[in-house]
Formats: sequence, C-alpha cells, structure tokens
Amino acid sequence: MIYFIKTPNWLKWLYKSCFWEIKTDEKKIFLSFDDGPHPHITPFVLEELRKYNAKATFFCIGDNVSKYPDVYKKIIDEGHMVGNHTQNHLNGWKTEDKLYLDNIAMAQKHIDSDLFRPPYGRITRFQLSQLTLLRFNLKTIMWTVLSGDFDKSISKEDCRDNVILNAKEGSIVVFHDSEKARERMTFALPEVLNYFASKGYVFEKITTNIL
Repeated sequence: MIYFIKTPNWLKWLYKSCFWEIKTDEKKIFLSFDDGPHPHITPFVLEELRKYNAKATFFCIGDNVSKYPDVYKKIIDEGHMVGNHTQNHLNGWKTEDKLYLDNIAMAQKHIDSDLFRPPYGRITRFQLSQLTLLRFNLKTIMWTVLSGDFDKSISKEDCRDNVILNAKEGSIVVFHDSEKARERMTFALPEVLNYFASKGYVFEKITTNIL
C-alpha cells in the first residue's frame, strides 16, 4: 500500500483547486474523520472530542447516514461539521464520470454540506471541475497529514506518531471512524488529542468561511 503520510508540495500543486491545509498562524489543528457514521466507533470519537472541547469534520458516506441517522444527527448536534464522501465510497479513478457524479449527488440528499472529500483522495480533473458547478457547489477538502489508521500493516503507535510528528498549525489530519481503522484509531486519537492539547493547540472544524 503506497501513500504519503505528509502530503508533498507537488501533489498540492497538481490539485491546487483542492484545500490541503488551513492558513493560520494560530495553534489550530483540523481533525477529520472519513467513512462514518458507524454505530459504535463514531460515538467513541465524539466522546473523546468532547473531553477536549474539540470540534472536527466528519466526511460521511451517504449509505451509512441512511443506516445510522441517529449517529449522524448526534455529530451535528454536538457542533461538528459534516461533509460528503459519496454515497458508496467510490474510487473516482475507477468509476465512470457520470456514475461518480451521480453518486455524489445521491449522497447530497442525505448530507447537508458544501464540503466534499473524495474516497482514497482519488478523483479525476474532470470530476473535480464539475464539483464547483451549480449542481454541486462543493469545496473539495483533502489533507495535510494521514494518520494511516486504515493501514493494517502499521502499528497503533505508528499511527499516533504519524500525526504527532507531522501535524502543525493549520494541518488537516485524517482519521477514520470505520471498522477497518478501529484498533489503530481508538489508540491514536486520545493520544493525539492529549499531546496537542498539552502544547496549547485547539481543534476546530472546517467551514467554508475559513477556506
């Protein structure tokens, strides 16, 4: 499995219409969680965030929102931001354009947000160009740091260190509230929150007015 823990500058340039970080000089980190909501893992995440008065952004799969509407509502009720992560977690590189865009539109019926994150970070330039049009009017949010919690080949300590060693002011960090990531995320998230909070950082959600 090949991926970048810290997004290289050339990739940011290649997809410069996307948002890879938040410009700020303040001690703010932007945690995000992909692939939920999950009936057990998402509530764990919410509980941990609550301990630090932390806000985050949850990029939700439309199908999961349909299955677990109460969990989705709890995310919003607790003051977090939600974003569109397609209806069925489609890979844009492997999906015909119309099907991919229709899948995003389907998710929009369940997810009230103007933020979007492509599953796997894989989206074609044409698909990306369509998201800013009137039909969608979405801002595409990528990331600065991947925790790697989805990667079964790394340890939970590696997952923690990936974030602690690479995140800084304005970083968008990716975790997953999913079954696949559970073991690594449930260890790493509390440690990441504690570490950065002890350094004076706060955790904020992503909104269009700060992009």
